[in-house]
Amino acid sequence: MRANDTRREDETVRAFRFVMFVTLWLAAASAAGAQAAHLTAKEAKNHVGEKATVCGKVVGIHFVSSGKGQPTFVHFDEPYPDQIFTLVIWGSDRPKFGRPEEIYRDKELCVTGKITIYLGIPEIVANNPNQVQVQK
Repeated sequence: MRANDTRREDETVRAFRFVMFVTLWLAAASAAGAQAAHLTAKEAKNHVGEKATVCGKVVGIHFVSSGKGQPTFVHFDEPYPDQIFTLVIWGSDRPKFGRPEEIYRDKELCVTGKITIYLGIPEIVANNPNQVQVQK
């Protein structure tokens, strides 16, 4: 092999590494930009089926200790029965959250997850307290 051939091979390897670096960097930047959208509680109804972060004021919390699945319902912006968005914490996950009715009462919250709809009301089920952020 001649010196010129070795030099060309080195340049080809460097070019390949550069292209791979740029490709990986663009993929990482794209993934970082694909974070969940931030929505108001009122906007959630227009994003059913999407992963998003929904923010609003907690105006009511109800723990159904004797109901099926022992859900805790955290209502945003409008109280039950006129709620416009609900955070649901099932009884099996409730110990991870402590006492949501005390921790989240009258707070501004953001919850991240997949928006679903139940009886016409958009909701996110939180299985982990990391999905819920108390604002201020």
